[in-house]
Amino acid sequence: MKDKSNLYKLNRDFYNRDTLLVAEELIGKILVYNNNGYILSGRISETEAYIGAVDKASHCYGGKITERNKTLFGPPGHTYVYMIYGMYYCMNVVTEQEGFGSGVLLRGMIPLENIDMMCLNRYNKHLNEISKIQFKNLSNGPGKLCKALNITKKENGLDLIKEEIYILNDEYKNYEIEKTKRINIDYAEEAKDFMWRFLMKKRS
Repeated sequence: MKDKSNLYKLNRDFYNRDTLLVAEELIGKILVYNNNGYILSGRISETEAYIGAVDKASHCYGGKITERNKTLFGPPGHTYVYMIYGMYYCMNVVTEQEGFGSGVLLRGMIPLENIDMMCLNRYNKHLNEISKIQFKNLSNGPGKLCKALNITKKENGLDLIKEEIYILNDEYKNYEIEKTKRINIDYAEEAKDFMWRFLMKKRS
């Protein structure tokens, strides 16, 4: 992220759109988290869309608002963080109009800034102490991403338009997008076959 001349923060209107469009267009953008004065960032490389109205894999399916999912029913451009398997946090971006109940899961990112701090968060080791495999696996999954950035439930509901956590566009274009089925949702009946997963494929 050497050239910052084209950088701009995504605004509310970006998130207040069709969830599938937001999920696809988040690929290649830069997630930034101000972690106690340390700026950690990475380029978003994988997302999944979840739309409660039609999606049996969504926490909002059925339209019932609970203490857990209420952030997803809130205004767009906020974080929705929840725990899976009782040990890993996952972060979503709330999309579409308030009350709709939809979001985009951030499934992976390519580390950019303060990678050493991410390594300490993930492995309790410095960058020069980890293996190539550990570096490859630093943030290539939703739980890994949150662990690398030290994102927990306390980051649930943060406004992405403010300064603690936000997403930048630097007009990076050196990639193509692959669309596939989402993973680890075999319970979701027909929704498991929705082509709502988006992955960055770098051009050679």
